[in-house]
Amino acid sequence: MLEWLDSSDTSGVKVSQVYDSVTTGLQAFYRSKLLPIEKDHLFHQFYSPELTDADFASAPMVLLMGQYSTGKTTFIRHLLQRDYPGMRIGPEPTTDRFVCVLHGESDSVTPGNALVVDHELPFTQLSHFGNAFLSRLEASRLSSPVLEG
Repeated sequence: MLEWLDSSDTSGVKVSQVYDSVTTGLQAFYRSKLLPIEKDHLFHQFYSPELTDADFASAPMVLLMGQYSTGKTTFIRHLLQRDYPGMRIGPEPTTDRFVCVLHGESDSVTPGNALVVDHELPFTQLSHFGNAFLSRLEASRLSSPVLEG
């Protein structure tokens, strides 16, 4: 039933590489098999840009959305057990921007224009949404065990 798991493959096809993780294997497969096909067919000019190493190596992300004054910031504060840099809470709507809360050694706020040029992070493809979006995007870095990847 599971003959494909047997190491004595009779089809003549040999497994040439063993990977440490699924992510590493997918990244190698993408670079060796899919990327050449995408480049041959100009896929990146018509659909989406080439996947970067940061796209494969990034930690899982959670998108938190909701109506005004429903406790999104309070929920994040509860998870982190502290305030994050650039956090604003007030009686008027403060949902005028997108905030990426990331792990960092020190507290800092990075504007969206600087965030999308950092190839260590998986946000480079957000540059296609233009300067109007990037002016409302920022990253808040802080040291928290919840954010460690």
